[in-house]
Amino acid sequence: MPMTSPREAVLAVLRDAGEPIHWTVIQDRALRAGYLDPFEQPDVRRSVLRALRGLVAEGLVVKSETGVYTLA
Repeated sequence: MPMTSPREAVLAVLRDAGEPIHWTVIQDRALRAGYLDPFEQPDVRRSVLRALRGLVAEGLVVKSETGVYTLA
């Protein structure tokens, strides 16, 4: 069953990773784990990037280099 939001999916993937990872890896892992359903989220890329921007603004996620994120 997919998670309720891309935000929750991003946080779950970053928690599981335990290290900085590129947003494309976050997206791939969220899809593979079933956290995101491409049929329910037609633009997965945009949803993941929007979630990451919001989480950075909230201080929950840190952008360590171009396209690479980790939990704060």
